[in-house]
Amino acid sequence: MSWLWAIIVGLVLGLIAKAILPGKQQIPLWLTVIFGIIGSVLGNSVATWIGVNETKGIDWTRHLLQLAGAVLIVWLGDMAWVALRRDKQRV
Repeated sequence: MSWLWAIIVGLVLGLIAKAILPGKQQIPLWLTVIFGIIGSVLGNSVATWIGVNETKGIDWTRHLLQLAGAVLIVWLGDMAWVALRRDKQRV
């Protein structure tokens, strides 16, 4: 069941990250989900590192860090995807 939640959270965070970033991202949906999952894990790691991963009530700081991680990973991943696709078209 945890994998299903990871996929759902990855999809939601990845789509929100794509909406936040300016311009059109060219990564496919499956890669958006993977980047969202990676961003969520990155955000959780940072939240644990700074000591805000578990608080009473809603963990707003952790959720914002997850979203920030997803935005960062989607942005970097999109740049890498575009560069790889461009290199393939040259060959």
